[in-house]
Amino acid sequence: MANKPKGNRLPKMSGTVKHARILSMEDTGRYLDTNQLQKLEQSFRSWAEAPDRSDIGISRKRILLIFLLIRHTGARLNEVLHLDPSADVDYKNYIVRLCKGGTESGRPCREVEISEALSAELQKTLEDPELKKALGGIIWVDPGHVRRKFYERAESIGIPRQLGTPDVIRRSRAIELLQNNMPLPVVQKILGHSTPNLAASYVEFSDQEMREVARYFVDKESLRKTSARNAFYGKVVRIDKGDVQAVVELISVGGYRVRGVITNHSLARLGLKRGALVMAEIKAPWVMLYKGEQEPKSGAENLFRGVVHQIKSGKVSTEVVVGISDGTELCSVITEESKKRLDIQVNDTLWVAFNAFAVVLHVD
Repeated sequence: MANKPKGNRLPKMSGTVKHARILSMEDTGRYLDTNQLQKLEQSFRSWAEAPDRSDIGISRKRILLIFLLIRHTGARLNEVLHLDPSADVDYKNYIVRLCKGGTESGRPCREVEISEALSAELQKTLEDPELKKALGGIIWVDPGHVRRKFYERAESIGIPRQLGTPDVIRRSRAIELLQNNMPLPVVQKILGHSTPNLAASYVEFSDQEMREVARYFVDKESLRKTSARNAFYGKVVRIDKGDVQAVVELISVGGYRVRGVITNHSLARLGLKRGALVMAEIKAPWVMLYKGEQEPKSGAENLFRGVVHQIKSGKVSTEVVVGISDGTELCSVITEESKKRLDIQVNDTLWVAFNAFAVVLHVD
């Protein structure tokens, strides 16, 4: 049906394998969670501030810069080493420009959104005259030396050295973004992946629109807003206006169509029109669940197929988190009795449904 990409057949998969389009099979489970990344970042910061000798301090700040850029942009080590902070970081608009092998390599470059706080920190750090002189234009450090320092910092906080490599930190950033509900195509674009996505068959999102989506999630992350579940970020593709209310249909970056009903007054107040970027949000109690491989007979305007990632049971109610194919997680709150009646288990295939009247639309 129109709500899901054609041919979208999800295999049963565990919570670890659900990001298989970011991690290869041999990399499954080999990444750091957000708490580990934060501990590692603090380890780098403390280490960079410790030395009394100026030359050692400059060397360590350089390594800290490399870590921060990989940790917060998902960049490849080679991209960071060739980065020119004066030309490739837009401190005003909070953007880092990454090029494989440097701008002179002739390879395509991409722009990655960073937080305002990180942009300010990078700018302040790079104002150090001695560090600026040491960089000589680009951040270049011997890659082997960088990896050794990454190993050391990981081991200093009890993380196996093989999980402290630049490649693992890059992958960990990708998983972190997906777990924050950033759409998979946007994460792929941030990483520089060229893998075609299902969304391409539905609608073309411009580079500027993709950056706006990334900016929304980066800003939300920096403010520590974590209530991103049950949210679709996309573009308005249809508005059917009635006497009192209007049906607004958007298509998410992941290729899913979501329909909502709002009043004409709200339509005018939000200034919605075709092509506008909006976020559709649905409260967990309004999300209905159906178990089984076959599409259920449901009157809900929005129906999606997914896999159970997590179950949190209580005495009265239960929270069920279902992941759909673009990485979005949808949370439903049902009674514990309903969970037992449906016999819901992790890795089960479920259908999640919600009515158009349950959709709340937001514009930035």
